[in-house]
Amino acid sequence: MASSSSPHQPNPLRIFEALNSYQRAFALKAAIDLNVFTHIAAGATGVADIAARANASEKGIRVLCDYLTIGGFLTKQSGAYGLTPDAAVFLDQRSPAYLGTAAGFLVHPHTVTQFMDLTAVVRKGGTAVDHGNMAPEADIWVEFARSMAPISGMGARGLAEIVNTPGRAVKILDIAAGPGAYGIAIATLNPLAEIYAQDWKNVLALSVEHAKQAGVGERYHTIAGNAFEVDLGSGYDLVLLPNFLHHFDHATNVQLLKRVRAALVPGGRVATMEFVPNDDRVSPPQAAAFSLTMLGSTERGDAYTLREIDAMFREAGFGPSRAQELGPQTLILTDY
Repeated sequence: MASSSSPHQPNPLRIFEALNSYQRAFALKAAIDLNVFTHIAAGATGVADIAARANASEKGIRVLCDYLTIGGFLTKQSGAYGLTPDAAVFLDQRSPAYLGTAAGFLVHPHTVTQFMDLTAVVRKGGTAVDHGNMAPEADIWVEFARSMAPISGMGARGLAEIVNTPGRAVKILDIAAGPGAYGIAIATLNPLAEIYAQDWKNVLALSVEHAKQAGVGERYHTIAGNAFEVDLGSGYDLVLLPNFLHHFDHATNVQLLKRVRAALVPGGRVATMEFVPNDDRVSPPQAAAFSLTMLGSTERGDAYTLREIDAMFREAGFGPSRAQELGPQTLILTDY
């Protein structure tokens, strides 16, 4: 039995924090929905002013803002609230780095429902939720693409700078393009790049809109349909696989990668973006924890280690893969 002076006394605090952590997600979403961070950045620092601009009760705003202060999103001094550096950059709608739209999908009722009975998910080894409303052309895919566009944009810029070939005409296939951020980022750097984006038809309408806004619409082409079935075309110098492999198991990914290899020119390259845990599968924390996201939301998906991803590519006929960290995610480059 440990002595009373032991520095490692058992403490239930972590348990209670974990069991209440859902409140943190919904509190942040509520603040985003009410534009609390934007109102504070615009000068409404007191409860009454924030409540008036947010069309909310003063009690509700006081409790919410205090909670966000405790959580490190706001500061509070003499009754006045302010933004922490992270909130100022990423949660003020006027900031070019605004990420608040991500709450629209990450705390979407469908997303949350997938984890309401995680016990059943663990027993099954995959999602326990009927995905009938996530069929091809379902509205939720457009909502996902629209909500996650700013986050995609962050990784896309880093990837584009690495794989860009200035002054060289290239044909690029962007699989599961979503909002189109990755292909568009390359096209903006290279005026000789032609992008072929594959996704569901309704999602591609959004990526085309984004391509036009970026001034690359004339070089942005679409391939509507299932990545495992539709004719992907051929003659590509580069294939982009942004956040796609984690939805499927090893065998399914090898099947896709064989199709990718057939679409590439000899000497072509694949650029894959993923959350990649280390071999211990508990580090780095964010990438490793993504395995639980995939367990709850997919039938057979996972967060794969570099060793596992490399094995998939080799089985599909590619050479070795090499990795480069880009923020919380990893860029994996593989040559054919």
